[in-house]
Amino acid sequence: MDDPMPITRDVALPLTEVTLRASRSSGPGGQHANVTASRIEAVFDVAASRTLQPWQKERVRARYGPRVTAVAQDARSQALNRELALERLRDRLAGALAVPRHRTPTKPSKASRRRRVEAKKRRSEHKRGRQKPRHDD
Repeated sequence: MDDPMPITRDVALPLTEVTLRASRSSGPGGQHANVTASRIEAVFDVAASRTLQPWQKERVRARYGPRVTAVAQDARSQALNRELALERLRDRLAGALAVPRHRTPTKPSKASRRRRVEAKKRRSEHKRGRQKPRHDD
């Protein structure tokens, strides 16, 4: 459990910064679910992290707030739910830390503008053909 959890290429979060809580699950298991604590909640406190840089903390805080949580109650096994919760937490953090690529705006090409105008003319002719003929024609 001491292995760091890789988030991105340069960020690996030590599992000591993640709080795991177990509780009774409402998921599968029948009567077994009534007596075992198989639901796992993984909580990451952004402000208390010593791993993330200040700008990374701000990105995560802007997306998810001061705490990032992930819950798993899919399986009957507590160990499997722990792995699922940590994986979901890792995916959330990776998504929050991802910097979107800058989009360079482009203009439509001359050929695409010509095709658009021609399509509009064809459509206009098609609709004009549905109308009743005028008296002066």
